[in-house]
Amino acid sequence: MKGIMVVSSTAASGKSFFCTALCRLLARQGQQIAPFKSQTRHANGTYMTATGSEIGYAQAVQAWAAGLKPIAEMNPILLNYDSNGSCEIFFNGQSAGRVCQPEKEHRYFEVGWQVVCESLDFLSSEFEWIVAEGDRSTAEIHQRHRDLTNMRVASYLNCPTILVVDAQRGGTLAQAIGTLELLEPSERSLIKGIIINKAFPPYDAHQEAAQWLTQHTQIPVLGVLPWMQSLHQSQDPLTILEKPAEKPNAQITIAVIRLPRIANISDFDALEAEPSVGVKYLHPQDTLGYPDAVILPGSKTTIADLLVLQKTDMAAQLQNYIAAGGTILGIDGGMQMLGNSVADPEGSEGIEGRYEALKLLPIRTTIGRTKTSRSRQVASSYPQAGIPVSGYEIHQYTTKIATGQKLHFLFDDEKLGLANSDGAVWGTTLHGIFDNGAWRRTWLNTLRSRRGLQALPTGIPNYREQREAILDLLADCVRQHTNLDPILSLFKPGSL
Repeated sequence: MKGIMVVSSTAASGKSFFCTALCRLLARQGQQIAPFKSQTRHANGTYMTATGSEIGYAQAVQAWAAGLKPIAEMNPILLNYDSNGSCEIFFNGQSAGRVCQPEKEHRYFEVGWQVVCESLDFLSSEFEWIVAEGDRSTAEIHQRHRDLTNMRVASYLNCPTILVVDAQRGGTLAQAIGTLELLEPSERSLIKGIIINKAFPPYDAHQEAAQWLTQHTQIPVLGVLPWMQSLHQSQDPLTILEKPAEKPNAQITIAVIRLPRIANISDFDALEAEPSVGVKYLHPQDTLGYPDAVILPGSKTTIADLLVLQKTDMAAQLQNYIAAGGTILGIDGGMQMLGNSVADPEGSEGIEGRYEALKLLPIRTTIGRTKTSRSRQVASSYPQAGIPVSGYEIHQYTTKIATGQKLHFLFDDEKLGLANSDGAVWGTTLHGIFDNGAWRRTWLNTLRSRRGLQALPTGIPNYREQREAILDLLADCVRQHTNLDPILSLFKPGSL
């Protein structure tokens, strides 16, 4: 398989950062690159793919750096530990059961390795190259027999491997030499370069270490990377790789109802990137509580998910929440569930008939077989007029708005969204709405004003533009401080 592996001498050495930059640099060359990491731990932050599979957030960022949509095969194993030390294991987004730590080795390793190999085989069939990331230290020889990442993957790919060492921790030479000495000869032969990462001034000392390492190991040190935060105080590029499970400094909380057939989960990436916003995902059987806002997302089968809300009592909780002064926003199918009724006379989604909905917006929806799929460029009308908004529609229904109702239309195309008279219930057919920085901040400010919080500035870039700028910043920094030509040359057309 065509690939490159990045491993490290210790945990938190900057592998994810380096892999992200490498994906962007290779994408700039026009290469079809797929990021990969065998497994990740839930506590490190996860991302939900378009198909509802959870993967490590760093692999989602690496996919974006490569110009791809994240998929489950990029991070096929997710480990979710609890306080008792037992672990629920997910293969490609599906739970494979729970094991206690002593059981883990013999119950999990064999099938886990099979899942890893299947994912690597799939990615190699779909993409030209794989950029694979290891996990923690690659030289834990007492765990080698159960390690599903690191050199086992490098050996399977039979690919050149880069070793990242952490200068911030000190002992750069000992980290590198110790790691290399503990590898099997066949594994050591795969190491084709070393990166010294997170270096602080004076840089001359690190350059001397790099020269000694190259001479002593006969493995080239490809570069000395400075600690990124010291270079970019005003915009910390490392934050894009971090997605904490909780934000202790969040000022407002938004609950997203995780419908069984949830669609377009990426609608909430921009919200999760807001420093002052805590986003939590609730299952329909959970207790809603009283967040600052609730979002009903899109659904692959609107009626089926509506019935789940009603059977689990979440529908009643949402109605009580609005009665108590809450705020709800529905997107696409979520908007239809907020209406008076949803009908599918032809059974296009698999359930025929007409069903009462939550009756929080004066609309009626009829599902058909004609699909609408198009990008939209509109201007906002509410809560502030004139903001440019882009997004996309993808649905197969028609919606009628009841007459005689006092409503706010969200955009200059009134069919794309509305809110009730007091701005408590919102609905839009546009996906990607929160990617629009000015509109997102304006909507968030309506929530903040209810809390008596100061308004956020709205003159910010759109989320994807901001994310792309940070990814370019990472790549430019790595290109400036390293000589990756020996590695990048492998990716030229026709190279082996």
